[in-house]
Amino acid sequence: MFTYKNFNFMKFTKLFACVLAVAGMMSCGNGAKKSDTALVDLPIAVQLYSVRGDMEADFVGTLAKVKNMGYDGVEFAGLFGNCPKQVKHWCDSLGLDAVAAHVPLADMLADVDKVIADYKAVGCEYIVVPYVTAERRPNGELFMQMVEEIKSIGEKATAAGLTLLYHNHDFEFNKLENGQCGLDYLYENVPANLLQTELDMCWVKYAGYEPVEYLKKYDGRSPVVHLKDYYKEGEMEGDPYALIGLNEDEAKPASAFEFRPLGTGVQDIPSIVIAAKKAGSKWLIVEQDNPSLQKSPLECIQMSIEYLKGLK
Repeated sequence: MFTYKNFNFMKFTKLFACVLAVAGMMSCGNGAKKSDTALVDLPIAVQLYSVRGDMEADFVGTLAKVKNMGYDGVEFAGLFGNCPKQVKHWCDSLGLDAVAAHVPLADMLADVDKVIADYKAVGCEYIVVPYVTAERRPNGELFMQMVEEIKSIGEKATAAGLTLLYHNHDFEFNKLENGQCGLDYLYENVPANLLQTELDMCWVKYAGYEPVEYLKKYDGRSPVVHLKDYYKEGEMEGDPYALIGLNEDEAKPASAFEFRPLGTGVQDIPSIVIAAKKAGSKWLIVEQDNPSLQKSPLECIQMSIEYLKGLK
């Protein structure tokens, strides 16, 4: 029972001081943690097309370098003749998630069952339509057919436990006769359970749209986001696809357009990251189609992940 007679004032004072000290330490600790919290708390992968030459020369060695840079996962752009199960073993051994794979639409149309089997064996959660040729773009003669083809592939992928994504460029933003962007028409006419987005932030902005607004538009349908930066000076002559190994006959001024490591181009990367998190994205994927700034492809993707990890 408490009485003033058995109350030890000196002991109480010391105990109270200790409690205050501990509380102060906890408060300071929480405050420091809050101010130092990294902006990017989603896992980060890299699209291996960014280092395709290195992958071709030394597949597993390049995967190891990617892991050592701090990447959590990878998105494939071909297996370079390696057995899918062996690729899974290498990724598991290195602690890399095999997040997704870009697979040419022609390959999916030729043998979608093999594509699904191969990338399930690798351990991928997503397979991605990475690019389509002119006749399958908005207003092309096979665009409407392509929408149905993607729907069919999505049905097979979903049944097999994979998720189909579509990776855009700028041409999907061309308007159809009804005034709707081709990309929006695609997502409106293929249900979300059969097709999710892989919005490429470079091409969204290059097409004249705001990346953050497009992520808001596809809130809940953007599990994987391509983070890509670029620099553009003046007006382009032709299109930029010669820079990524397409339309190679096109000649353009070297300074007009170039892909850049994240944080060194025109993109507002912090705002995009925040929007991706609000949209429910699960993965951020770094992609740089070609190196720049007199850096190698590996140096470029290292600059990008260091930039992302340094954001507060």
